Amino acid sequence: MLKNLLNQEVSIYFTDGSYVRNGTLEEVGEQFIRYKDEYEMLYVPLTAIRYVSVNTKERDTPRVGFAPTS
Repeated sequence: MLKNLLNQEVSIYFTDGSYVRNGTLEEVGEQFIRYKDEYEMLYVPLTAIRYVSVNTKERDTPRVGFAPTS
């Protein structure tokens, strides 16, 4: 399932409560993943990961209502 996220910008949340974000998932193995951000490359064991989220663009809130005309 993680192989579908290869080369996408993701955030990884660990079982101890810490996380890394704004990096790219570069490789997925059977026991480890390789995660690279601007400053470092991490080899993370799969057993240390709580969940992975894909970073997507935030939606603009729609403007609802009427503007007064003069």
